[in-house]
Amino acid sequence: MNQPLFVAAVPGEVTQLPEGTTLLITGIGTLAAAISLTEYLANARATGQLPSRIINVGTAGALRPELGDGVYEINSVFKHDFDSDVVPGVAERFSPDVIEPTTSGLFPVASLATGDTFVNDSAKKEALASRAGLVDMEGYAIAAVGLHFGVPVTLLKQISDHADEATASGWADSLDECSRKIAEAVAKLNF
Repeated sequence: MNQPLFVAAVPGEVTQLPEGTTLLITGIGTLAAAISLTEYLANARATGQLPSRIINVGTAGALRPELGDGVYEINSVFKHDFDSDVVPGVAERFSPDVIEPTTSGLFPVASLATGDTFVNDSAKKEALASRAGLVDMEGYAIAAVGLHFGVPVTLLKQISDHADEATASGWADSLDECSRKIAEAVAKLNF
């Protein structure tokens, strides 16, 4: 049976995954994630080796104060910087506005807003918090590509910051601890 594929944006998020883990580092942002994962899955499909599951692991900013530190499994994800109201009906032709991955029940769940901006101001945070608990820069793209290829997707996000003015300096400093917590969460999975 084919193994799961772990996907992360940067190496610092996954420094403590077990040796031998099948891992794809995509780069930061939805475009980098979509291109890298599409290329990987197209090649895998051509050889009959699609992964059994895509497991996106990485960091996310907390948009709501009630979300404490830890790893969250994403139960819904949307792209926050694409305004589908401008051209009604167009977005649905390519991918749904909201993707709802199946969750394992092993972790607390949260909704995720994905976009190509590093959210580091309170005004943007407050606007997004009405629709999501967490924010990242790759989750929706990974879920959409997995959906396109018919491969189930799990999104696991470790809170790295609070998507506010202190975020820019704190994100890089949090990677070692986030990587450790991500590895602990991955050890609980049985995919």
